[in-house]
This record gives sequence, C-alpha cells and structure tokens, in this order.
Amino acid sequence: MPADMKPTIAQAAMRLLMEKDVKKLTVKDIVEECHITRQAFYYHFEDIPELFRWMLEQGTDRMLRDVLSQETAEEGLRRFFITAIHAIPYVKRGMDSNYGPELEQLLRQYTQRFFDRAAEERNFYAGSSPAESRLILRYHSHAIMGLLREWTEEDTAHLDDIVRTVCRLMADGIQPQDRTT
Repeated sequence: MPADMKPTIAQAAMRLLMEKDVKKLTVKDIVEECHITRQAFYYHFEDIPELFRWMLEQGTDRMLRDVLSQETAEEGLRRFFITAIHAIPYVKRGMDSNYGPELEQLLRQYTQRFFDRAAEERNFYAGSSPAESRLILRYHSHAIMGLLREWTEEDTAHLDDIVRTVCRLMADGIQPQDRTT
C-alpha cells in the first residue's frame, strides 16, 4: 500500500458520488471501492468531512496557483469560474449526499479562504483597512457562490461578460458605462 493513500481515497469517494450515485456515503463504501481497510482510511482521515476538507484544500491550492499564474485579475477570475463550473456536478452530488450541510459549510469557508489568499497575493484592497478588506472579500465570495449555485447553460455562454462584470465589481465597484459609443 502506498504511504499516502489520500488521493486514492478521495478518488474513490468521488467515483461513488458520481458514477454510483451514492446518497449515503459511508467509510465502508469508500474502503471497498479503493480496496483498503477501515484502519487505512482512519489512518489518513478522521472521518468523511475531514476527507472533504482535504479535497477542498487540495483543490483550493491548485486553483490558487493556476489563478495567480494568469497575467491579469480578469484572466485569473475567468480560470476560477471555469474550474468552479467543471466542479458543479461533483458539488451537487456531494450536496445531495448525507454530508450536504457539512459540505456546504466547507465550500463557503474554502471559497472565502481562496479569495482572501488571492487578494493578499495580488495586493488587492491595499487602501482598505483589514476590517473593510475582510467584509469586501466576504461579500464577494458569497456573491460568487450564489452565482455558481444557480449557474445555467446561458451563463456559460456569457462567461466572458460575467467575468468582466464581476471583475469590475471586485476591483473598483461598478461604474456606469458610456453607452453612447
């Protein structure tokens, strides 16, 4: 058995949620899916919510590196949305499982953490107090989660317009555009 089974365990949980449409995810199901013992699962994770935390941490770190590698904030935000849109089916299945409430709370926390870290790395809101920055980022992370929660095919078709508008909102509030030109 490899020393770190965490990725294997995470992949097994995702397969169960997506391919087998499991509504009540259990440790027993996961260990059977990845052919390990319960002891091996508990060696790596305290419980299934901790497994979800680990998965979100890994995803957040990957997404942050990807977003920060983009040249502009708008390109970074577009990458964030693309990654989040691809994750929607997984999130919906997780939310429909017996761990929905825990997963929703974790998603809120990690989305907030993502935007906090991105703002810190890019030095956004430097002119704001720490309290103002926290409020601004909390507001934006909740707004973006709301957009993603109700995302449609039409939104995907207008992704560039949505990203441009959200980026303007996040960067300096929205200013009326001159529609005469």
